[in-house]
Amino acid sequence: MLDSGGDPYWSKKAKAFAAARKGTKGMYGDSTIRAIHKGVEQWQKGVLGPWVKRSDPLKEDFETASGIKLKPVYTPEDIQSSDFSDSSFPGVYPYTRGVYPSMYRGRLWTMRMFSGFGTPEDTNKRLKMLLKHGETGLSIAFDMPTLYGYDADHEKAHGEVGRCGVNVSSLRDMEVIFGGIPLDKVSTSMTINAPAAVLTCMYAGVAKRNGISPKVLKGTVQADMLKEYIAQKEWAYPPEAHLRIVRDMMVYCTKNMPEWNYVSISGYHIREAGSSAAQELAFTLADGFGYVELGMQAGLKVDDFAPRLSFFFNSTMDFFEEIAKFRAARRIWAKVLSEKYGAKKARSLLLRFHTQTSGASLTWQQPYNNIVRTTLEALAAVLGGTQSLHTNSYDEAWALPTEKAVEVALRTQQIIAEETGSTNVIDPLGGSYYVEWLTSELEEEAYRYFEKIDAVGGLLNAIKSGYLQREIAENSYRLSRRVEEGKDGIVGVNKYYVKEDAPINTLKINFGAQKKQVDRLRKVRSERDNAKVNAILGKLRRAYENPEANSIYPMMEAVMAYATLGEIVQTGRDVYGGWEEPIIV
Repeated sequence: MLDSGGDPYWSKKAKAFAAARKGTKGMYGDSTIRAIHKGVEQWQKGVLGPWVKRSDPLKEDFETASGIKLKPVYTPEDIQSSDFSDSSFPGVYPYTRGVYPSMYRGRLWTMRMFSGFGTPEDTNKRLKMLLKHGETGLSIAFDMPTLYGYDADHEKAHGEVGRCGVNVSSLRDMEVIFGGIPLDKVSTSMTINAPAAVLTCMYAGVAKRNGISPKVLKGTVQADMLKEYIAQKEWAYPPEAHLRIVRDMMVYCTKNMPEWNYVSISGYHIREAGSSAAQELAFTLADGFGYVELGMQAGLKVDDFAPRLSFFFNSTMDFFEEIAKFRAARRIWAKVLSEKYGAKKARSLLLRFHTQTSGASLTWQQPYNNIVRTTLEALAAVLGGTQSLHTNSYDEAWALPTEKAVEVALRTQQIIAEETGSTNVIDPLGGSYYVEWLTSELEEEAYRYFEKIDAVGGLLNAIKSGYLQREIAENSYRLSRRVEEGKDGIVGVNKYYVKEDAPINTLKINFGAQKKQVDRLRKVRSERDNAKVNAILGKLRRAYENPEANSIYPMMEAVMAYATLGEIVQTGRDVYGGWEEPIIV
């Protein structure tokens, strides 16, 4: 999947799954299926047809957001090959109905709210506010200079420090962000990719400074570089160089940070870039299989590292398609890890995922409508069995969220958990003819994409040739046309539009953040042992130049000596150079 192509597994799997869906050896006998088929025909002719004739004609192009054509009603005929067996229960392979036997009856999902803006002091205050209001896991967003690996005083950082997340230039900043927060008692998710290894070292460094062993740290760092080339476009080096560092981090964390999820494979940004649910499902899992192969190539046993791989999905407005997507993802991951990669431990087969409601679905028009959108998207994630959830704030189409908007977003999760009864029964939509059919439909779509990716030479070649990027761009254009033509309605945008004057107050970022960060950075450089820093950076360079070395050990030394983020990332740029993506035509 990663870089070979020509793997017969994917072609055989796609064909076998499609054939199995056409079979009739399920829980319903042939005679029952024939009777149901006849009943559907009679209903269409004797009930639906006459009704349509004497009322408004039906639309003819009902489909999911992915373009999957939909019938007016689903019956056992549509899932005739399905059987009810041990695999139909939660916590049982292939985990369609949930990765844990008790799901939310035992423990609710982790509630995370995206935090991070301005200075480390600003973010520390927001984190403590959220913990006070009942948040159960931290989630940190970083500004653009940090995401690209530039220090606050770099020329490319001018005007961007603290604007779209918190700024981090050295371990000192991380010490401020997490000041007074018990890292051994909370889990932290960090949305960072190109410099993910550096931020992981900094997080571990803060723990060490506070007498906490990195072995007990819980949380996730995104580190999904494959999706950066596919969708988000925030890289520092060529793909092979970034994958080498991810490999080093997988090996290092397996040995030294066993509770840390060191790659959060992110379909979220693939979806935000314009993909369909089917593409998000397929491309995200393809990335996941790529990291499995990367770990195995590094000499790790799949059962030693697969349990530390987690996923990050989008939940947007096609309610039932989102639920079916999550169910299909669990099933595919378990099957492929077992069949193709030989995983034996149950935890290796569990697809555990965080969900964030869709930012792309938020509108600046009538922003309070976004509360309703986020609520429905969050409910879909819960009904789909997520392990962790972030709900967007209603004002995020305008700016970073205000404290009040964040509180409403958190209360949305708490109301779903405490008041709706949606947590009382595991997989309550399991058995729905429509949801079960759609789950299998999306699974089949994913296998078709795996086959296509393999046909173009594997995942890396699919990225370098622009195949995946082109697929997303074409779907994004299709969706935009449907909105422009009025086929898809968006309330407040192309339907029920009203003119508004400054409908909400927005968060104002302190423009003094850049000066404060630059001053702290200069102080760090003046107080540290610069000769020691330069010597360690030289050691890091030599590790990068040696493909057999593990670069995380000297990187950790550099972080603890207060080498800056920019200095560490630039060391890699000096060795590996940069990368330009292919032109999409």
